[in-house]
Amino acid sequence: MHVFSDGCGHTRSAVAITMLLLTTLLRTASAAPQVVPDAQLPGTITGQVVDPLGTPISGAVVTLVRDGGALPTETVSDADGRFAFVSVAAGSFRLTISSPGFADSTVSGQLAPGTTASLAPISLTVAAGTLSIAVRPDRVVAEEQLKTQEQQRVFGVFQNFNVSYEANAVPLDSRQKFQLAWMNIVDPVQYVWLAGFAAIQGTRKDFSESGGDEAWFAKHYAAATATILTGTVLTKAVLPIVFKQDPRYFYKGSGSTWSRVGYALSRAVVARSDDGRLGPDYSRILGHFAAGAISNLYYPPQDRNRLKLTAQYAALAIGAGAIDNLLQEFLLKRFTTHPDPARQGHARK
Repeated sequence: MHVFSDGCGHTRSAVAITMLLLTTLLRTASAAPQVVPDAQLPGTITGQVVDPLGTPISGAVVTLVRDGGALPTETVSDADGRFAFVSVAAGSFRLTISSPGFADSTVSGQLAPGTTASLAPISLTVAAGTLSIAVRPDRVVAEEQLKTQEQQRVFGVFQNFNVSYEANAVPLDSRQKFQLAWMNIVDPVQYVWLAGFAAIQGTRKDFSESGGDEAWFAKHYAAATATILTGTVLTKAVLPIVFKQDPRYFYKGSGSTWSRVGYALSRAVVARSDDGRLGPDYSRILGHFAAGAISNLYYPPQDRNRLKLTAQYAALAIGAGAIDNLLQEFLLKRFTTHPDPARQGHARK
């Protein structure tokens, strides 16, 4: 048997085979699974809770409620006021935010499948009736600050009433200036070193009388005590009231060493007025000169009316004040006992 073929037959066969292959490929492609977004893919909701000033609110309770009857979910904002809900089903949602002292807030939104809904900061408003602004008279605040000073003692023994560590100390009124003077007068510790002062005077023979016996010591101890008490009343109460100046030393505690040295030394002759301005410390300067002059009356007749004694007392008192200021600025604070503010319950202005 003879099989006859020609070029046209080969061509028709090739075309048929090609059409068969194309048809098979198209059918296979149409049968392959199509990748489409899953409408049920969960997402995430994030946000931040702040107060009206934009300060983060920590501990705020955030409740998530979704449509469809799903149970509410809660979380709490962190220290930065931030919160997050993860694995949240797509769809509409509602957040309720609550925090003590603030009115509840509600935020609604829509969460797309597989996405993160980053909400704008949620600002809570102060709840009505919870905002209380206590405005207290300066006199009350000054009284609290003065009570704190009453408990300041170096090593828990020596009084340190006359220095204020308050950055914004309130000026004292007239009664409080007398109270400060009285605190110094009734402090028993100072009368111990006054006894030593009188003994030194006797040893050095500062006066025309010979010292050493008990009568001399008692007489001059009483005179030294009266002088100190007079100076205290004049420089801490009477003249500060007259000149409207504050008799305390205000601790600086910052700046370069030399700036603090200059500040401390200057405050021996410079005072803060009750209105906050600085000026010559008339209360201290005139008070010490007046106390020195009055102290003549406490000494025997032969030692009275001595200008030298008056000037000497004033110069020594002012110089001692400068040295005390230096000690206050650089040393005494670290050894001074202070009351516990939590136990005192003192409010600060």
